[in-house]
Amino acid sequence: MVLVLVIGDFHIPQRAVDLPAKFKKLLVPGKIQRILCTGNLTDKATYDWLRTIGNEVHVVRGDYDSHPALPQTKVITEGRFRIALLHGHQLVPWDDDETLEITARHFDADVLCAGHTGQVECFDKGKRMYINPGSATGAWTPGLPTPTTPSFVLMDIQETTLTTYIYRLIEGEVNIQKMKFHKE
Repeated sequence: MVLVLVIGDFHIPQRAVDLPAKFKKLLVPGKIQRILCTGNLTDKATYDWLRTIGNEVHVVRGDYDSHPALPQTKVITEGRFRIALLHGHQLVPWDDDETLEITARHFDADVLCAGHTGQVECFDKGKRMYINPGSATGAWTPGLPTPTTPSFVLMDIQETTLTTYIYRLIEGEVNIQKMKFHKE
């Protein structure tokens, strides 16, 4: 079993003060093996904190990140899963199923992790899984008609099975939704 945290769009301190306290209590050292961050960390302290909770941290550059060394995209292999990681601002249109499919095929990915919209979403379509971790802090996202709900996704990868746990902070309480994806 490998636990992989998918998280992003923090926007600290520009749009949010900190990660919700209830999320910080859940995300502790020693449980998570790998972290995939879809970008928009926007400060070094958040990156340093991520390094305390996971053995391996992969970060891609979001549209508000200024560090030039961060890559635009990254592909990681975990078990039998090939995972593509990008912020999501590069996708046009952002939340379009066909655009997501074309991008996943481009990277030959079983799993595509892309953020940017601030809205958490996990679904499988055909032979691929799509994960948008939303905004970890619930930071305001321009262009959205509703407030953003703080969220992240935890993946449990075992052989050919990927189980996602979608964490949302709703009215002060952590809500968890489970979903399974099997690779053929």
